[in-house]
Amino acid sequence: MLHIVLVHPEIAPNTGNVMRLAANTGCTLHLVEPLGFRLEDSRLRRAGMDYRDYADVRVHEHLDACLDRLGQPRCFALSTRGSLSPYQTRFTPGDALLFGSESKGLPREVLDALPAERCLRLPMVAGSRSLNLSNAVAITVYEAWRQFEFAGAA
Repeated sequence: MLHIVLVHPEIAPNTGNVMRLAANTGCTLHLVEPLGFRLEDSRLRRAGMDYRDYADVRVHEHLDACLDRLGQPRCFALSTRGSLSPYQTRFTPGDALLFGSESKGLPREVLDALPAERCLRLPMVAGSRSLNLSNAVAITVYEAWRQFEFAGAA
């Protein structure tokens, strides 16, 4: 399926929601340190419910280590600075979807390292700043999975 990569996530409940999403869609969740919480955080457990036991979650020291471990997959960065939307993009199984922290987004060097067509932005009305991290992940993952005709769904 897909690799969801959260780079420096700060809010435990958001990560718990993404963990639950990963478990229910067959994605692997990668957390890139530093994290703004401990994995034992009760807010993470509450948001993720018992899905932590079903989710494939991996923690990485830094983004390069994560991408190396994955064999340098095709990466898409989600950012308010992106130009294309996920709806204009053709995803393939094994792609990595990169999301930044709630307060800062992805580091500029990550965005600059990708071709413009791999920096995506979710459509929003004019004047909007951003969506909640877990909502942005869910929208993007479900669009990619829809393109895969919901392979593996019951």
